[in-house]
Amino acid sequence: MIRKFILTVAAIAGLAMPAMADPLAKDVFGNEPGPTGGAPVAIGSYSKGCVSGAVQLPETGPTWQAMRLSRNRNWAHPEMVKFVMGLSQAATKMGWRGLYVGDMSQMRGGPMISGHASHQLGLDVDIWMLPPSSLNLSRSQRENISSISVVSKNGLSVNGNWSSSHAAIIQSAAMDPRVDRIFLDAAIKVAMCDANRNRGAWLQKLRPTPNHDYHFHVRLNCPAGSPSCSNPASPVAALSGNDNGCGAARQELAYRARPSTRPKGKPNPNYRHPRSFRLSEMPRQCQAVATAR
Repeated sequence: MIRKFILTVAAIAGLAMPAMADPLAKDVFGNEPGPTGGAPVAIGSYSKGCVSGAVQLPETGPTWQAMRLSRNRNWAHPEMVKFVMGLSQAATKMGWRGLYVGDMSQMRGGPMISGHASHQLGLDVDIWMLPPSSLNLSRSQRENISSISVVSKNGLSVNGNWSSSHAAIIQSAAMDPRVDRIFLDAAIKVAMCDANRNRGAWLQKLRPTPNHDYHFHVRLNCPAGSPSCSNPASPVAALSGNDNGCGAARQELAYRARPSTRPKGKPNPNYRHPRSFRLSEMPRQCQAVATAR
């Protein structure tokens, strides 16, 4: 009996050891004590990667404020930090005081303890749709204030919160050659397609995405000096057809109006949320970034 008990305990310990030695990546990256030094490098893909040499967007600047500071997600590749600063300055020429900046990345990127599947390379940022009323908000105010939706409750059009300034800021971001794509609600894209008569190659970068009515999510292309950075998504132009993707966005609104007409897609049985990845499943360079001291 004693021998059987010992073997059972040993078997349980043997099963437990791999998980202990191979923690969830989100727990490692989500609790890093600081960024790594050295040249900035984005490694892996947007939903399975990391960033070395990340820098912090200052919590407050002349034309921006980082929101939800308790999350400590105002870190990114330097190219993204430059982009945010530049876009916030551009916003002041379009009727806003600047920008409220939502989540960027963690200090070393990687999967997050909560929320996003992407935002792992330091090349993503969420920009709030709420025009800043003040750029002197306290930490407490930044935790409690919320953005606003610019889409009607039925999801079929933009609402009264939408303005020409919103459109101008989003267009400015889309026309930046560093930008790969921008995720926003289909109703927003349709409004911008209508206003521009489907013209402008930059419209191709606007990707209709659910739950992006209160912020728009900007993603940059892989920057120079990051040979291991990859974008597995299809090129924007390849999915857009001849109308810069406007027809697909209008079709999405038609499905919202008549849900029964929406084709039934099959879920990907192999999909796993990045929060389930073990550290050993991350790119090897990211494993090194995560454990560097």
